[in-house]
Amino acid sequence: MVLRIERIADGQVTIIRLFGRIQSEHLAQLKTQIEVSPQKVIVDMEEVRLVDREVVCFLGTCETKGVELCQCPLYIREWINREKRTKSES
Repeated sequence: MVLRIERIADGQVTIIRLFGRIQSEHLAQLKTQIEVSPQKVIVDMEEVRLVDREVVCFLGTCETKGVELCQCPLYIREWINREKRTKSES
């Protein structure tokens, strides 16, 4: 399954729902979806099945900038945290 993105905005928050597999070639599209949102952004990752390292690093950076990751699969959450620790140690 390739990446599918749904965007829901209610004037106060934008929810970006991701489905499938996110790879580095999808980052430009995902970045644009986040950047065009004038309000708080929540990325719903409940249906995400697979990511690569570049995506994990990107999501960690987004989170640092205030983007909320909700329903993030545990393995991705742990990977993001590990990458953040590694980055802070260097």
